[in-house]
Amino acid sequence: MAGVTAGAGCRAPQAPFRACGDAVAGNPCGADPYAAAATSIDYPAVTQCSADDCRVGLDSTAPRTLLDLEAPNYRDIRLDEVIQQGLANSTVLHDLGGAILRSPDTAPTTWDPALRDTDPATGVEAALSAFDAQWTTSLFAENNDRAINNEFFGGGTRLLQQNAGTFQSQLAKRSVVGSELALRHIVEFDGNNAPGNAFPNAYTTKVEGEIRQPLLQGYGMQYNRIAGPTQIPGVYNGVLLARLNTDVQLTDFEMSVRDFVSNLENAYWDLYFAYRDLDAKIAARDSALDTWRRVRALFDAGRRGGEAEKEAQAREQYFRFKEEVENALSGRLFDGTRTGNGTLAGTFRGEGGVLVAERRLRRLMGLTASDGQLLRPTVDPVVAQVTFDWAQISQEAVDRRAELRRQRWKIRRRELELIASKNHLLPRLDAVGRYRFRGFGRDLLDSNGTPIPRFENAYEDLATGDFQEWQVGAELDIPIGYRRAHAGVRNAELRLARERALLCDQQLEIIHDVSNAIADVDRAFVVSQTSYNRLIATQEQVAAVKAAFESDKAPLDLLLESQRRLAEAESRYYRSLAEYAIAIKNVHFTKGTLLEYDGVFLAEGPWCEKAYHDAAALEARRGAPRPLNYASSCAPVVSAGEMAQQSHPTVIERAPVVMESAQPVEVVPLTQPDLTPPNAEVVPAPLQQLP
Repeated sequence: MAGVTAGAGCRAPQAPFRACGDAVAGNPCGADPYAAAATSIDYPAVTQCSADDCRVGLDSTAPRTLLDLEAPNYRDIRLDEVIQQGLANSTVLHDLGGAILRSPDTAPTTWDPALRDTDPATGVEAALSAFDAQWTTSLFAENNDRAINNEFFGGGTRLLQQNAGTFQSQLAKRSVVGSELALRHIVEFDGNNAPGNAFPNAYTTKVEGEIRQPLLQGYGMQYNRIAGPTQIPGVYNGVLLARLNTDVQLTDFEMSVRDFVSNLENAYWDLYFAYRDLDAKIAARDSALDTWRRVRALFDAGRRGGEAEKEAQAREQYFRFKEEVENALSGRLFDGTRTGNGTLAGTFRGEGGVLVAERRLRRLMGLTASDGQLLRPTVDPVVAQVTFDWAQISQEAVDRRAELRRQRWKIRRRELELIASKNHLLPRLDAVGRYRFRGFGRDLLDSNGTPIPRFENAYEDLATGDFQEWQVGAELDIPIGYRRAHAGVRNAELRLARERALLCDQQLEIIHDVSNAIADVDRAFVVSQTSYNRLIATQEQVAAVKAAFESDKAPLDLLLESQRRLAEAESRYYRSLAEYAIAIKNVHFTKGTLLEYDGVFLAEGPWCEKAYHDAAALEARRGAPRPLNYASSCAPVVSAGEMAQQSHPTVIERAPVVMESAQPVEVVPLTQPDLTPPNAEVVPAPLQQLP
């Protein structure tokens, strides 16, 4: 809005409106007196309980930065602890892309399945409510005073004065086979000045029952469970479709939990690599500092090997590694490993640093941004070779992937909609039956209980059963051409064909994802072997060059270059281990077993005790279906049953692969790195004396 200005959070008091003659300084005549109020920023008033619930995160301490010199306090944490705490603290399934701020309506939460199931418009209970009994009651009174041209229509008078009233109470219900049943009680009062009346005032009472049964269109348990009480092609909201919508929402929730668990594991390995990378850069910095001090000592003594260009070169190497240590410690706000960055499960990036990666992990776990402790992973990546049987996991991916299961739910929905659409190709033929008892009398009830003449009491006359009426008939409605019905069938066929084509393409996409994941596992394992051999070679090179340099047999350039290679090789080796761990996780992601792989199982929350008794009683009645009740065992099958939520044994143990190097592959446990930023104390004193 143009002219909007930000305030401190409270609306400033507005000056009273003044006419042009009362213009004052600062409020010139002609200015809009309501401009400030119209363009000010208002804040919503929420209940106190809502305000109290949103204080999470305000107890966070100041974040740790490069300027903090005190030693950190570590909290060692395992991967299973990260997943357990992350799920326990996450009613909203977090992500690292900021979607919760950009589009909060699309953020997945633990309430989504329940919201879908309890939707009063399209939920399961809403669909079932169409078969509930409806009790309606009405009472109307009216007074008529009119002139009538023909006294025959006025009962013998041309000036009709009338008091009338109608009371009606009805109990109606729709059955699962489409029947409409109603039981009504009607009381009518009529008092007028017609000279031909037997009584000035009279009551008519009626008790009637009515049934309307579709015989063609709208008939049958199957149609009504699919479409519900609708007569419009394409507009269906039966209980079966409502339940399928809930199943789709449950699948979406499972996918959200899967992505969340994948992001937790991605963030865990990001933090693991950040610590390892920091270790490598700290070692390189310390080695560069030691080399610089040696060259500086030769420079101060004026000896060979301490030339000014060599001293400056060694100093530049130290500050280069010092800068890398600072970046590896603090980190920069780059996009780290998360779902959707290259692959659906997440391609390892290892960006950021220890502090940034630690805060990202805290965000996913639902913890405060800082609490005086630094999370530190204690689980090392797998270094043994893990292989998967291609034929087994490809079939498992087709059976287990949530995206395919969700698409199959949609296909089943389209199949049921096609069944309901074909029903509208039939003509509408309804059989109608009505039976009525009538009573007539001057009074509605007998006031004294003594025998009274005939037609003195309307209810007593009704009880005699002397006046009974019935009506039987049929109604036929045939749209010429069935244009709308044919369009509905064709549309349902096209929708079904589209969903089937999407399923085939999704299955092909998933097979490609699985093949990419399998290839990446082998790549990451082979690269980890090569990186380890490279690390061993660089370590030996540094040791040899350092010994030669100390004996004046190697130039400084060669020593500095070997130190840089060692730092890069060590960081690259631990990066390959993290990539291998992510690659194994991605295979389980692509074949639909990530939740089982990480020990996560989905289950419905507990109900109250009475709900279980009601469910047991309802299940016991399913064996004896009744035409008026919805509970019946004769229903279209929409589910193939549950699949055991456990991973198939796809990991095959094989003989260990012999490395090219004689040294065994091992992962050095994480140490407690010195996260204190280097200060002036680590800089050699002679540096300050330089011009």
